[in-house]
Formats: sequence, structure tokens, C-alpha cells
Amino acid sequence: MKQKSRVSLGPGAASLILIVVILSMSVLGILALMNARSDSRLSKRSIEVVTAGYALNDISERTLASLDAVAARVGQTASSDEAYLTALKASLPSGMSLEERVVSWEETDGFRTLECAVEVAPLGAEPRLTWKSHRLTAVTEGTWN
Repeated sequence: MKQKSRVSLGPGAASLILIVVILSMSVLGILALMNARSDSRLSKRSIEVVTAGYALNDISERTLASLDAVAARVGQTASSDEAYLTALKASLPSGMSLEERVVSWEETDGFRTLECAVEVAPLGAEPRLTWKSHRLTAVTEGTWN
């Protein structure tokens, strides 16, 4: 008759399994913590980018308001649409250009550039200026690294 061999797990095997489970849970906890930190950094960077974009948008709207004031002042003394455009071109703040009926300029903060363009309405028309282009471009090299 053959003897049956019995495998017996003593108290050492249970301790070993417990150690493996604890180490596995510790590694998973560390990975979760690293993931949470990465998510937090990415969220902060996203907030910075969005805030900077809105700041440029705010500056462009304020520039549009000052340009509208210039157009209103020039429009009061102009006798024709041609004279209005000529006087407006001469009165534009620095950094702005007038091509046909479109005034364009750029707002920048070093990393992002907001290219703005508004169309000038004919003399006496309301609204005097209408957004034509409002495009944000960003240089990301070095910003995210």
C-alpha cells in the first residue's frame, strides 16, 4: 500500500501570506497617492492656463472699449466714411493696424498670444465695431516641462 503524503501549512505560511498582502496593499496605496499628486499638479497647471487666457481676453475687451471710444470721437468730426476711416487710421493706438475696414492687434503675455480683429462699421452705424477674429495661440515648449 502506498503512503499518502500530506502537505501541511504551518503558522509560517500564514504569516508569509499576510506579509505579501500587506506589501501589495502598501504598493497600491503609494501608487494611488502618486496618481493623486499628478492629478493635482495637472489641475493647477490647467487653472493657470485658463486664467491666463481669460486675462488676455479681458485685456482685449478693454482695448476694444478704448478703440470704440476713439472711433466715437473720430466719427463726430468726420464728414464722410472715407474721412472717418482715414482719421481712425491716424488715431489708432500703437500696435494696431487698419486694413480696409478691419482693425487688428495682438495681446500677449509671453507664452500666449491673442490675435484680435474687429470690423469697422460705416460712419454712423451701430455698433461701430464688431468682432471678426479672436484667436488664442500658445507656445507650450518649456511651459509644461
